Amino acid sequence: MEQEFEMTDLGLMKYFLGLEVRQEKPGIFVSQEAYSKDILKKNKMENCNPVTTPMELGVKLSRFDGGDRVDATKYRSLVGSLRYLTSARPDISYSVGVVSRFMEEPTYTHWKAMKRILWYVRGTKSLGLFYSKKEEYKLVGYSDSNWCGDIDD
Repeated sequence: MEQEFEMTDLGLMKYFLGLEVRQEKPGIFVSQEAYSKDILKKNKMENCNPVTTPMELGVKLSRFDGGDRVDATKYRSLVGSLRYLTSARPDISYSVGVVSRFMEEPTYTHWKAMKRILWYVRGTKSLGLFYSKKEEYKLVGYSDSNWCGDIDD
């Protein structure tokens, strides 16, 4: 292709669309540590206390909780940022999905759940996905089959 097109070899990929990529002999590690720090800084939570789980155990959020309304534009912006973060952080996918349900009319309760995710991100900024070069693969998946857990629907 170099004979047909003008090209330059830039070496191994390090960044791609906000993803940080480390290519090493055992495999490829993809993370979004810098993006995580940016989200925390933008929301003035870079020095918050970290937690070990992205959502409190057994929490049931509802559209009809009757709490005070929060700025929907800011809420939606943060949901969008967290949604993009899930591309390298599947550990927060469920929690982000739950808070995404309330973008139309978010309340303070929903905002607290969102802050909890940020507290978790603060303590786990360096997590990401590791793609191993192993020959044998075993795909393991989990599912939340609690269809009655959503108290609104």
